[in-house]
Amino acid sequence: MTINCAGTLLHLKEPKVMGIVNLTPDSFYNGGKLYSEYSILKHVETLLNEGSDFIDIGGCSTRPGSKSVTEKEELKRVIKPICTIIKNFPNIKISIDTFRSEVARIAVEEGAIMINDISGGKLDKNMFPLLGKLKIPYVLNHMKGLPENMQKHPFYHESIIIEINNFFSEKIYYLKKHGIQDIILDPGFGFGKTIEQNFQLLKHLSLLGFQDHPILVGVSRKSMIKFILKTSYEKSLNATSIIHTIALLNGSKFLRVHDVKEAVECIKLVQYYKKIL
Repeated sequence: MTINCAGTLLHLKEPKVMGIVNLTPDSFYNGGKLYSEYSILKHVETLLNEGSDFIDIGGCSTRPGSKSVTEKEELKRVIKPICTIIKNFPNIKISIDTFRSEVARIAVEEGAIMINDISGGKLDKNMFPLLGKLKIPYVLNHMKGLPENMQKHPFYHESIIIEINNFFSEKIYYLKKHGIQDIILDPGFGFGKTIEQNFQLLKHLSLLGFQDHPILVGVSRKSMIKFILKTSYEKSLNATSIIHTIALLNGSKFLRVHDVKEAVECIKLVQYYKKIL
């Protein structure tokens, strides 16, 4: 399994790590910590030194209950940092975390090579046509509802696996009509799912996408961990590593994480474990 990143074929025999750079003041974990050029560059340097393959930059919080900022504000938060990061780390692979096609377009013009869209194209009708022009990898995320209401009694008419696969199948059809081949599937842990549903997804991860597309898992320090263990986001690192290990054993090819070093260790151990079976 491979994806084409800026003309380079990236092999996914070994899973990849996507380090999170939240340029928002209200993200559920570490929001507001990256407030200066120096702090952003130091954080990115740490992520890269610890083994991050991609850096995922976002300027609009999508945590449950959050409200969207304006496009102008989102652009203000992400574009200058992207330029600064690329200037200091020329070989970096940047993913832009946005549901807005215009933010995505400008970010790609400045050097981003992947689009991570939490809405799966639902919130901006121009996203798929833009992708058809850009021909870059796209993270197709499943989200039930909107960030401000997605955790208010999420309901699925049938098996959550069947419903999400139906969603993926429909969206992949339209993406391929626009000429997009490099599609990464994110089932959207915590995006309109109960705790039980999140764990059903985790357990049956290998059934998603019919193994035709790589799966990205974003569970880092999320509420599905916090509520079961009755702990805080800050104390969820060990549990996150456990969930990452389960995800890797069930076929995940990307981990989107706050803590790169620990995610890399999970990948190395799971890869060795699989090798000796």
